Amino acid sequence: MVKEFVIGVTGASGACYARRLLEVLCRDAKVHIIVSGVAQQIAAHEGVSFEGFKATYHPVDQMTASIASGSHRFDGMVVIPCSAKTLAAIATGYADNLITRTADVCLKEHRKCILVPRETPLSKIHLKNMLAAEDAGATIMPASPGFYHNPKTIDDLVDMVVARVLDHLEVEHTLVKRWSGYDA
Repeated sequence: MVKEFVIGVTGASGACYARRLLEVLCRDAKVHIIVSGVAQQIAAHEGVSFEGFKATYHPVDQMTASIASGSHRFDGMVVIPCSAKTLAAIATGYADNLITRTADVCLKEHRKCILVPRETPLSKIHLKNMLAAEDAGATIMPASPGFYHNPKTIDDLVDMVVARVLDHLEVEHTLVKRWSGYDA
């Protein structure tokens, strides 16, 4: 059976994470894409486009989209990058656009909902919102790449974060070499 995922892209720096995730998921899964207006502006500034993927594109204000209903079954959602504003909305159940509504559906239906904040430093408010979202069932996965795989390029760092997201979505990949222990 083909897996189905929703990818929400919000107004935080790090559009490259969303693009790489889409590159991998659109190969074998059914994918829905929602990009906020601010995310579009930031992505353009960062030289990233979300066009050309074999996916279903939804306007952020299309609250009547199929994915806005709990009756539409899909395997999970990733908000990548997840702005502090979107994190706050999801943490408090403020579903004012298609991204936050679909995340709300994921949480109420007990589906995978992965939030990838790309904010630093984190205020106490951000931390409380992360905890509230996690308490509601979301997985909080800050865009914080590791270095044990000896990255040589920015793409290697992006792949490290995207690989962790794919692991939590239970999607097979070969983006990074898995840790096999330290050999002295």
